[in-house]
Amino acid sequence: MFCASWRPKMRFTPLGLVATAMLPLSGCMIVDNSGDRIVAGAPRRSVAQVETLPASELAALIASGQVVLIDVRTPDEYEGGRIASALNAPVQTFDAAAIPRDATRETILYCRSSGRSKRAADMLAAKWGTKVRHLKGGVLAWQDAGLELEIPTGD
Repeated sequence: MFCASWRPKMRFTPLGLVATAMLPLSGCMIVDNSGDRIVAGAPRRSVAQVETLPASELAALIASGQVVLIDVRTPDEYEGGRIASALNAPVQTFDAAAIPRDATRETILYCRSSGRSKRAADMLAAKWGTKVRHLKGGVLAWQDAGLELEIPTGD
């Protein structure tokens, strides 16, 4: 079977109709005789992306109230100090379906150094089918930027 540059004379037989119907599934396409128009082609798929953002950008988003922040570290790490307003969803038991989705705020993930948050972001992006960002360098980069962690007082 020919793909892309093959230009049929648009004469169909019963077998030709079956082959034509299968072209989009194979990733091939049919182009009309003028070469200007794709008659059938492979379906386009949206690709979920995972990106990082620097601590300074995350701090600005938090200050403006434009973020739902998810800490994917262990509960002990979370209790030892966290970025203010973060929710805890440890990557060891991470369930993308349980992560709150807010149409007006971006969900951003973080961990200690960005390894675990990358894994969780991959899972969340796959579930949601959208771009998901996580903190580049994690809590370590946050502190290196001179930003503070919130330490629970136990009240």
